[in-house]
Amino acid sequence: MSESDGFEDLVGRLSSLPGIGRKTALRLAFHLLGHRELAADLASAIGNAVETIHRCESCRNLTEEQLCEICRDSGRRERICVVETPADLRSIEEAGLFRGRYFVLHGLLAPLDGIGPSDLGVDLLRSRIEEGGIEEIILALDSTAEGDATAVYLSRALESAGVLVTRLARGLPPGAAVEFADSLTLTEAFQGRRKV
Repeated sequence: MSESDGFEDLVGRLSSLPGIGRKTALRLAFHLLGHRELAADLASAIGNAVETIHRCESCRNLTEEQLCEICRDSGRRERICVVETPADLRSIEEAGLFRGRYFVLHGLLAPLDGIGPSDLGVDLLRSRIEEGGIEEIILALDSTAEGDATAVYLSRALESAGVLVTRLARGLPPGAAVEFADSLTLTEAFQGRRKV
């Protein structure tokens, strides 16, 4: 591999990251090669993270322990919020609106991409419910075709578990103009309306 092949390999790998296009990958590659100590520190941090961080045995969140900090918190019971990614979990936690437990799917149903029900860990979620003490499952999934399909699948799969399965409300976000809303958003806004 020549030097330019090594550079192109670095750019290709950087551009495979979410939200990083070729132009940004080029800037990052030039920056890293111009700051070799930073590059070495970054490589070390990535290697360390890959070696020490794994999925929580209970909720599939990322952790260095057997159970994540949230699952070890005995004050969090009765409700489980199901999210697609650990990043979604973090956003909800930082908002401070939910004090229950979580379950991370690590994806949504996408048969064309080879992601089926067995990839989502539904059996583990069902076993957590069967352990008892869970009253509600909250589905906090994206409002996309895959998110909707996953929510329908989960609600049917958990129907016999004897828990309430809910989904986050949807509709017009704050600051949105009714004029520019699509029909699905307006439908959900009307269906989810509440008393003022």
